[in-house]
Amino acid sequence: MLPTQTAADTAISAPAGEPALPLELLELELSLDGFSGEEAGFADAVRMAADRVGGDFLFELPASGLADDCRRIAALRVPQGEDGALTVVFALLDTEGSAIRVENPDETTKDLKRFADAFVDVLQRI
Repeated sequence: MLPTQTAADTAISAPAGEPALPLELLELELSLDGFSGEEAGFADAVRMAADRVGGDFLFELPASGLADDCRRIAALRVPQGEDGALTVVFALLDTEGSAIRVENPDETTKDLKRFADAFVDVLQRI
């Protein structure tokens, strides 16, 4: 008998050069597919998508070179894994302002992730 995989263990293949997203993040990314393409609506679209998956919108700011092909970046906490623990991910508005992609923190965004974690710590103490 073959071992079974849980949704938390399954990753979706991404195009070459992009990291695979766990199933939990796929729903978030799919809910962002309907983005209207207006930069002014980026934060609202990401906030609504985070709510749909039971996550939290933390903040958004100009990307300022924090990620490739990106105009704005938003930090979210979304449930991941079997226990649904909240973890920081980023929603990135592309340079054309027409599409949003979701990424896990990586080497280039590690400082922003640390900032997001500190932001959450401050909010929890209030």
